[in-house]
Amino acid sequence: MGGLLFDLITRLEARLSRLKEIPVAIERMTLATFQGGASRNTPPLLMIHGFSADKNLWIRFARYFVADHPVIIPDLAGHGKSGFEPGGDYSIGAQAQRMIELLDASGIDKVHAVGSSMGAYVATWLAAHYPERVLSLALMGPVGVNLPQPNEVEELVNQGKNPFLIHSRAEFDRFFAMTMASPPWIPGVLLAAESNTYIKRRSELAEIFDDFHGSPRMEPWLNNVRVPTLLLWGREDRMVPVASAQTWIAGIPHARLECWDGVGHLPMVERPERTAEQYREFLTAS
Repeated sequence: MGGLLFDLITRLEARLSRLKEIPVAIERMTLATFQGGASRNTPPLLMIHGFSADKNLWIRFARYFVADHPVIIPDLAGHGKSGFEPGGDYSIGAQAQRMIELLDASGIDKVHAVGSSMGAYVATWLAAHYPERVLSLALMGPVGVNLPQPNEVEELVNQGKNPFLIHSRAEFDRFFAMTMASPPWIPGVLLAAESNTYIKRRSELAEIFDDFHGSPRMEPWLNNVRVPTLLLWGREDRMVPVASAQTWIAGIPHARLECWDGVGHLPMVERPERTAEQYREFLTAS
C-alpha cells in the first residue's frame, strides 16, 4: 500500500510541476527521465540526484523553472526506474558518460548542470571533462574530494556499518535522520515503503557504492572547471561536512559559496523555494 501511495503522490507532484516521464534509450540501456519546460530558447537544466536517491528528489525544485527553461531529470543508472545490472559500472566517469549519451540522444548541446551529493560529483566530472557541454555548475552538498576531516558517514563505512546499506526499519530511520536537518513532513506509511525499498536493494546499493566511492577524486581536475559555479551547503549537513567547501573553493577559486543555517544535506528538498530563488539569482548572474 505504501509503495502504491508513493507512486500516486509522485505522479501528482510531477504533474503539478509540469514534468512528464520520458524514457530515453542510450547505449546499452534506457534511462528513465522527467522532462518539462515550454521554452526551447533557453539552455536546458540538467538535474542529477545523489547516491541511492532518484529523479523524484528534484520535482518541487524543478517546478520553479519549467516556465523559463527546458528541464531534464534522469534516474542515474542503477537508480529509480533506470534499473540495475550487476557489473554495470557505476563509477563517476561511467555515469558522466551516460549523461553525455542522454544529451546526445535528446538533441541537447549544452546544459546548466545541477547536482546533489554524488550527482554533484557527476556534474563536476562533466564540467571538467566535457567542458563544451556545460554552461554553469551548481553543486549542493557535493561529494568527490578528499575530506579535510573525518565525518559521520566515512567513520561508519570504515567500521563496516555503511549507513546506506539498510537491514531494518530502525537503521533506515537513523539514516533518514542523517539526510536532512529540516525534512518536510512525510507520512509514516511512505517512510515504511522507502525503508523496504532500501532493504530489498541492499546488495545493489553496495555494488553501486563501491564503484562510485572508488572513483578518482576531483582535486586534479577542479582547476579545469571554468564555468560559473555555485556551491550550496547546509551547515547541518551530516553527510558531507561543510569544511569540505574549502577544498572546492581552493580548486575552483571563482566558485561562489553559500552556507545556510538549519539546513542539512538536501537543500532542494528542505527549502525548495529558497533554493530555487538562490539558483535563479545565480543563473541570472552567470
